[in-house]
Amino acid sequence: MPHILPPNLSSKSNLRRYVGMLRSKAEPQELKRLSSLLLSKLCAHPRFVEARNVMLFHSLPDEPSTHELIRQYGKVKNIFLPVVEGDLLTVRPYFGEEKMREGDFHILCPNTPALTDFSIIDLIVVPGVAFDVMGHRLGRGRGYYDRFLVHPSIMAYKIGLCFPFQLFEAIPFEPHDIMMDEVIC
Repeated sequence: MPHILPPNLSSKSNLRRYVGMLRSKAEPQELKRLSSLLLSKLCAHPRFVEARNVMLFHSLPDEPSTHELIRQYGKVKNIFLPVVEGDLLTVRPYFGEEKMREGDFHILCPNTPALTDFSIIDLIVVPGVAFDVMGHRLGRGRGYYDRFLVHPSIMAYKIGLCFPFQLFEAIPFEPHDIMMDEVIC
């Protein structure tokens, strides 16, 4: 059930702090259980089942854990992961843990050549600080995904992935914020 945004959280920065506070109150075992449920939903989703080329994200500790999903499906699908390079988000194919390195923000990322043809991606699974029921997404504030997702060759279906405490009826957004096609919570 989506949360109603309290009136004092009408700014993006206040909402980021609020969601961070909610996340800090969650028990690690509960987050692990919720991650497992979210990934089960994602794996059963028709768009995921049918997709041959999937862009996932290598999760940070405060995001639904995608590490095992990447390892598992990296054997049966073409998995691509985002890599922060300066102000840009590039995309690189995943070819196993042995081809990973630590990148910006201590995120593990593939040490492989960057993908240049984004039109081959069927599905993009996107993390976020908060989402709303209309598909608006609040990121960490640096705009990496928003700048990436406007690329004209990207036609992929976009799914936001979040914990229940990250889903709201409505969140603040700006015209340049890229919406998700769907949010799995």
